[in-house]
Amino acid sequence: MLVSEILRPNVITVSPLAPLREAMQLMRKHGVKSLVVEKQHAHDAYGIITYTTILKTIVAEEGDIDLSNVYDVCTKPVITVPAEMDVKYVARLMVSQGIRRLVVLKDNELEGIVTTSDIVGSILEMADMD
Repeated sequence: MLVSEILRPNVITVSPLAPLREAMQLMRKHGVKSLVVEKQHAHDAYGIITYTTILKTIVAEEGDIDLSNVYDVCTKPVITVPAEMDVKYVARLMVSQGIRRLVVLKDNELEGIVTTSDIVGSILEMADMD
């Protein structure tokens, strides 16, 4: 099974220059736990910002989220995988690196996102077919 078969194609993105408050509002509005941070130019890398990252920032800044923007706290560059990669290798990468979501690229452009839940869900579906 390939990543392209299980990825989530409708990824919510945020500008690296956006304030954290805006990122939180986007997450809440779309019901997601992470946002892909857009590239600033063609040779830039994608990033990612998660609920956990924002929570750590809020604690560090003693509740004042208006002191930081997305770029200040996001993980950039984010670990990416090609859409044509086998899911078993993606699962190994996630386990070895201790991460829950990866950005999926096709021709160096954003194709989607894949999470541990997506992988476990696909394994459960395959088990149900047997």
